[in-house]
Amino acid sequence: MRINFKNLTVQVVIAIILGILVGHFAPKFGAELKVLADIFVKLIKMVIPPIVFFTVVNGIASMGDMKKVGKIGGKALLYFEIVTTIALAIGLLVVNLIKPGAGFDKTGLTSGDVSKYTEAAAQSNNGFIDFITGIIPENVVGAMAKGELLPILFFAVLFGLSLAAMGQASQPVIKLFDKLTHGFFGVVNMIMKVSPIAAFGAMAYTIGKFGIGSLTRLGLLMTAVYITMFLFIILVLGGVARYYKFSIFSFIKYIREEILLVLGTSSSESALPRMMDRLEKYGCSKSVVGLVVPTGYSFNLDGTSIYLSMAAIFIAQAYGIELSFWEQITLLGILMITSKGAAGVTGSGFITLAATLAAFPVIPVEGIALLIGVDRFMSEARAITNLIGNGVATVVIAKHENEFHPGRVQQTDETAIESDKESEAKPIMA
Repeated sequence: MRINFKNLTVQVVIAIILGILVGHFAPKFGAELKVLADIFVKLIKMVIPPIVFFTVVNGIASMGDMKKVGKIGGKALLYFEIVTTIALAIGLLVVNLIKPGAGFDKTGLTSGDVSKYTEAAAQSNNGFIDFITGIIPENVVGAMAKGELLPILFFAVLFGLSLAAMGQASQPVIKLFDKLTHGFFGVVNMIMKVSPIAAFGAMAYTIGKFGIGSLTRLGLLMTAVYITMFLFIILVLGGVARYYKFSIFSFIKYIREEILLVLGTSSSESALPRMMDRLEKYGCSKSVVGLVVPTGYSFNLDGTSIYLSMAAIFIAQAYGIELSFWEQITLLGILMITSKGAAGVTGSGFITLAATLAAFPVIPVEGIALLIGVDRFMSEARAITNLIGNGVATVVIAKHENEFHPGRVQQTDETAIESDKESEAKPIMA
């Protein structure tokens, strides 16, 4: 088939390849290109608060039935807890079987600067009470300005319920919010046009800063993390998808552009606005998407859960610390709390790991220095797993609540379908 260079997927793939080449052959220049990715992520963060607010409010208000809202939210949280616990347990199982940290050479341990991570962990609120109280914003405008997703979501749910209770009188506000939502998605579409530039800058920085050779030392851990996340997606999420009568492979193909964007920027948050739009087009109702996706970005981080459990045990193995079964169960319990506070942005998993080890003194927190050089590479895997996991969760809840209408794909995603047909009809030119 003829390669369509106007296609965003093609552009992002080419950008990633060019970024790797620039980072490898001109590492100093490549390391300076991080600013391109930083600008893009700031552009995306700029529109996330209003999109989440308007989408959630509109979805709940349009639903009208408050009992239905509570039922969907409750089922989503139950699903998140079950799946993330499975992810944590799988991570612990694999890292104990492979033992990537056993016999690790710690001579370069002090080379990394861990102070910024330990300080960030100390300042973060990771207790259950702190987490719950942190959901309630002291100031709604302040939460919007800071981009704090959970407080925004909390207020949006309350405001949506208030509009739903007003009945017909709320229709002008609902229609206005719907138009505003479409307006913000238009802004997202404009921002997405520069996503290949961001992917290029992010990959050039990663390879230029750490080098391809930096992967050798921690290659076994990285391989274990990647394989575990791959198996989790195919076996666990694939099994869930099969039970609810949709293919995980077809779904991954459908969101391939979002996956490539996350691969380039190493942040699942960069694809949040577009992912919400894509899931609606896939067939999930606006109300389910508005509730499940934003909530999932704090409560359903499957990739981050796998990474946290494997990284913590890896550090223990590197220090020669033998953890008993009950100590690992205790660690699992701590991770079930701390992992819920990890946001979908680059580096948050690392800070959450520091917070976890601070709450579990058996493993030395300074051991995170072992992971600094390769955390960026593993963050891509966990961000992609988070994205796919939240997408599957949304489809599952939509199907369970009879809020799934697959015919929308044909009606609203004609551009992608025509592109697929064109690619099938024409041969690739060398």
